[in-house]
Amino acid sequence: MAAEAAQPIKSIKEIVSLYRDLSHYPTLYSATVGPDVTTQYGGKYCNIYTEWTQRDLDRNEQVKFCRQYIVFHDNNTIVYSGACGNSCEIKGELLSKESLSGSLKAVLRDTTNAKGENTQFLEVWDKNCKIKSINLTSLDKHGKVYEDDQFGCLSWSHSESHLLYIAEKKRPKTESFFQIDSKNLGSGVSDGKEDDIPKPIKGDQFVFHEDWGEGLVNKSVPVLCVMDIESGNISVLDGIPEYVSPGQAFWSPDDTGVVFVGWWHSPYRLGLKHCPNRRSALFFVDLTGGKCETLSTDLASVFSPRLSPDKCRIVYLMCEQFGPHQQCCKLLMYDWYTKVTSTVVDIVPRSTEGQFAGIYGTLLASFCWSADSQRVVLDTVQRSKQSLFVVDIINGNLTPLQSKGNYPPGSWKVLAIDRDLLVTSFSSPNHPPTIKVGFLPPSGKEDDIAWVSLKEDNSGFNIDWSFKVHQPPQEQENSKYPGLNFESIFLKPQNIPAESKIPLVVYPHGGPHSAFVSEWMLFPAMMCNMGLAVLLVNYRGSVGFGQDSILSLPKNVGEQDVNDVQFAVEQVLQEEFLDPNRVIICGGSHGGFLSCHLIGQYPGFYKACIARNPVTNLLSMFGSTDIPDWCLVESGISYSYQAAPDPSQYGEMLDKSPIRYVSQVKTPVLLMLGEDDRRVPNKQGLEYYRALKAHDVPVRLLWYPGNNHALAKVDAESDNFMNIALWIQKWLK
Repeated sequence: MAAEAAQPIKSIKEIVSLYRDLSHYPTLYSATVGPDVTTQYGGKYCNIYTEWTQRDLDRNEQVKFCRQYIVFHDNNTIVYSGACGNSCEIKGELLSKESLSGSLKAVLRDTTNAKGENTQFLEVWDKNCKIKSINLTSLDKHGKVYEDDQFGCLSWSHSESHLLYIAEKKRPKTESFFQIDSKNLGSGVSDGKEDDIPKPIKGDQFVFHEDWGEGLVNKSVPVLCVMDIESGNISVLDGIPEYVSPGQAFWSPDDTGVVFVGWWHSPYRLGLKHCPNRRSALFFVDLTGGKCETLSTDLASVFSPRLSPDKCRIVYLMCEQFGPHQQCCKLLMYDWYTKVTSTVVDIVPRSTEGQFAGIYGTLLASFCWSADSQRVVLDTVQRSKQSLFVVDIINGNLTPLQSKGNYPPGSWKVLAIDRDLLVTSFSSPNHPPTIKVGFLPPSGKEDDIAWVSLKEDNSGFNIDWSFKVHQPPQEQENSKYPGLNFESIFLKPQNIPAESKIPLVVYPHGGPHSAFVSEWMLFPAMMCNMGLAVLLVNYRGSVGFGQDSILSLPKNVGEQDVNDVQFAVEQVLQEEFLDPNRVIICGGSHGGFLSCHLIGQYPGFYKACIARNPVTNLLSMFGSTDIPDWCLVESGISYSYQAAPDPSQYGEMLDKSPIRYVSQVKTPVLLMLGEDDRRVPNKQGLEYYRALKAHDVPVRLLWYPGNNHALAKVDAESDNFMNIALWIQKWLK
């Protein structure tokens, strides 16, 4: 239900009630199109299976649920659509995947017994019942199965006789030097079978095992595993090079082998989540002969391969190794039969308003091909919005997917395309996510696409929003990349009395090479409904504005990005009816880095500051983070595995850090730190906390056990917002 006209909310009770209302809107994260069914009257229909997540404040968890929709169509037009029954919660499912024919479904399930012990099962279902349930934990062929987006997969062979998945490699058992051998306690009689069991290794109990960092903790050595559907046998594939970690795997066109992405883990692992710039390549392992070969260059970063419906081509994304974590990507295509690799979409240096700005992101949709295997559908950041494009793989032409319908502006995300039925998620800053479907028109007629909402659109909230374009002044131009502009998204409550100047909350994003897009965001929506305006700043260095914009920021952090945010704030204060004496700064990660910089470089300008897991000292972070390369690259120092900054570079890193300006800070600061943060270790926030205390600056620190960098657990996230709201209220008085 839409909120009433925004009025300043002052009581805790009102804020809690509002948070309950707005936080219950679910997020659509996956969709599968079922097989076509022909009725006795000649009509066609298919089912669309969707999965959503929703915050449950009472149970203190993210709840997953599914909902099915039915779509009647004539292969080109949707005749009728609607929901099938009510939503149903999903329990224990880590992964699920329907077979290509739609007749079978595989499910990876996690269960917990009365002792709190976890067991993983791999299940196979047909249309009527469960036909297989394999206890992977008791089989002990491997460790836990990977369910993440980075490595994880659940892939059916084309014959539907085998399942492919990724799991942690089984480790040898270890024991203490003082462990008493059980055979010494027995009768001394042995049946000989114990001799076949590997003996535990003494002295290896506390050996350190590297993992892939933030969000991928305890994921160290992935292996490819195959289940034979008929026999239920599980096997771990051989032939994978020892120097790479495999993931994102699928069966080759003839089922004789497996195609996968391999990430180099030598000489040591770096954080991989949100860091697609790690060295990787596309590999093929032949199961008939055990030979493994590379299908792509092995001197770049390769990810997200997708096989065409005709099984002839593989498209994938590629960017440069090291450098900025998020970059403009190439879309490449590998022809399975000619072995030729071609560039479909190249890197775009500059963004021009209304023109394609490049591909940014880490994953293509699982199903992204048109039915004729001639086009690929993708979504990507374009300046300050997420847009849909169709790519012709032969000539590389890109066409935006626009609608003749009168849909409000916002952002789109591709969930699936199957037999040219396209399933998407749409939202905007004043509209929570909804599901829209449409048939992909023939090539050259993409503008004719007609979108149909399967879920009743959420009525618009009382929020006005718009894009702001900012051109830095001449003295702030980047000499190497001149002429770049940037944007922000401005939100404000509707129905503000004409004479009222409202406070402004400024949000610089993290990354720094990421972006805010015009989508539904809980915290900004909450603030607008509390009577606050919000400015989401995409400073130079954000993705979606061309590769030049990204490359302009390294070596200039703490200056260019700080200047951009301040310039955007001062511009919007001139253009909008806002109170310049009530401006708040709020950010996380690199956004926290900028927040701490701004209150130090512009003392007293901001009335309150909120910093979530902020970077405060690049020098001290270098030795403790899972992304040491980030500290060097953003400081303008080239990274290699052997990199060790010299004393002069230490000074440069410290010079670009917010801690340098702490003696000038006058703004009260609220710090929020995750106890398990591997990306920006909490020592960063603690160091800043102590420095603020030493300078008698009002500061409050919140410590969240069991939370990593995202602070995304339901209790932490809700406590985050309540404390942010109260901190703002306290210091605006």
